[in-house]
Amino acid sequence: MDPALIVLFVGAALASLFMAWVIGAGSSGATPFAPAVGANAIGTMRAALLVGVFGFAGAVTQGGNVSEAVGSGLVGGISLPVSGVILVLLLGAGLMAVGITTGIPIATAFTVTGAVVGVGLALGGTPVWAKYQQIGAVWLLTPFVGGGIAFGIASVLPRPGVAERYSVPVLAGLVGAVLANVRFSFLGEGTAPGTVRGLAQRTLSVDGLASAVAITAFAALAVAVVVWWDVRRDERGGLRRVLLALGSLVAFSAGGSQVGLAVGPLLPLLDEVGMVSTTAVLVGGGFGMLVGSWTGAPRMIKSLAQDYSSLGPRRSISALVPSFLIAQLAVLLGVPVSFNEIVVSAIIGSGAAVGGRDAVDARKILATVGAWAGSFGVSFAIAYAVAALAL
Repeated sequence: MDPALIVLFVGAALASLFMAWVIGAGSSGATPFAPAVGANAIGTMRAALLVGVFGFAGAVTQGGNVSEAVGSGLVGGISLPVSGVILVLLLGAGLMAVGITTGIPIATAFTVTGAVVGVGLALGGTPVWAKYQQIGAVWLLTPFVGGGIAFGIASVLPRPGVAERYSVPVLAGLVGAVLANVRFSFLGEGTAPGTVRGLAQRTLSVDGLASAVAITAFAALAVAVVVWWDVRRDERGGLRRVLLALGSLVAFSAGGSQVGLAVGPLLPLLDEVGMVSTTAVLVGGGFGMLVGSWTGAPRMIKSLAQDYSSLGPRRSISALVPSFLIAQLAVLLGVPVSFNEIVVSAIIGSGAAVGGRDAVDARKILATVGAWAGSFGVSFAIAYAVAALAL
């Protein structure tokens, strides 16, 4: 291989690692445990440690869908050259670094998606309108769906007539049902991804909708019973453990989604030369996110936990349940999604349900929405201009 091309590949790999570090230090490293930190259920440094571990696990076991979408599903007709990949990653990471230093949660998914589309179209690619419509729908609906679900849950949990030893287990059972049907890379037959439900069906030699529903219901009931027992014997400690479990699941989902933003642009290049397997690339991206979470996430965790809403355990649970559900839907669809948008919307919804306007910092929210809206436009414009003039 041409030495110059090797140098470019190494540069692209380093840019990908830098992007992974920035993601870990920013959106995926901060948002999953921000509600738990805001509720004083866990310290900031311990939260950063845990989110790094669970984010790494999610990246390795669930990172394939979004990585493929970012790498080859956003622009038709071309594959980005090495120089284009470097531009995408450095631009996305640079904008995210600005967000980290200023404490403003710039949306990683918006910056990387805008950069990939901008570079691809500037180099002669064709728009993939169906994928854009799918991505746009998820981005636009997330604040309303996530915030609305969080608002509804937070409106019910504090009511005297709704005992938490029943309401919280019901929520946990819902999460358990979804978790039984989440796809993991190591649970399928051969090299195909699979679910816990599918593994149980193969083990029991059963098939069909009835068995799938029965296994899912059993998983939900088992989780609900365990949580009911724990909350009943120790309400305060039980709520804290539920909150930490949900934060861990959201961190896991963040890893599965966000790693694609760091390594997705690399995949077409590596497929062409057959240098490294997709699994190895996901491991590398997950490791970069883990280091970012451990070294850079505490600042953003504090910002999200303290600035958006006054949170308690119940509001935090209300925020994390829809965050997990939306995150897993995005992973399933292969849609790059912003965890800042997901979790912040849920935090706002849960805070508004109990505390009204006083529980939410309106100025901070407006600044955040502005950052979300500007992330895509700025990255697209810069990427298109630089690619058209220099590549």
